[in-house]
Amino acid sequence: MPRRDNNKFAEEKNPYESKTIELRRVTKVVKGGKTMRFSATVAIGDKNGKVGIGIGKAAEVSSAMEKANAAAKRNLVDIVRVGTTIPHAATGVFGRGKVLLMPAVEGTGVIAGGPVRAVLELAGIKDIRTKSIGSNNATNCAKAALEGLLELRTAEQVAAIRGISVNDMSVELTEAVTAQAADETVSE
Repeated sequence: MPRRDNNKFAEEKNPYESKTIELRRVTKVVKGGKTMRFSATVAIGDKNGKVGIGIGKAAEVSSAMEKANAAAKRNLVDIVRVGTTIPHAATGVFGRGKVLLMPAVEGTGVIAGGPVRAVLELAGIKDIRTKSIGSNNATNCAKAALEGLLELRTAEQVAAIRGISVNDMSVELTEAVTAQAADETVSE
């Protein structure tokens, strides 16, 4: 007779990988003195188009990390990718943090700073160029990168929104470029 596995406490395999973006010790001044707490910012993703960011606060580091992981799982979003890069350039803004995301050819790698790199790698993007402008705050930079990734659309999605086919969209683009070139030659 085959053995039954009655281990109810066996850990289930977590499909998501996590990276700590920021871990801070924060202080609150109260009547009796100061209370020390910890704030953790964590990004999780499956390296296949799903990524999320979460923030957790607690009296202990481990509790803060657990809360941040749980918040990140609740905030998971799907990211649009084309091969190993993004379909077009995008700008993400969160607070005073601004991140420019630009597609790159295959083999370029992830050219990004710490918090933005963590979000992009967990989303499964392997070739991209970025520039962080404004805030150096790690949490704001990571959230700005996520906002930029949420702006991305494929050609098929844009065509569906406009109610036309992708071929019609490329014909419209060609006509617009031709008309613009004709206007420039007439003005000269």
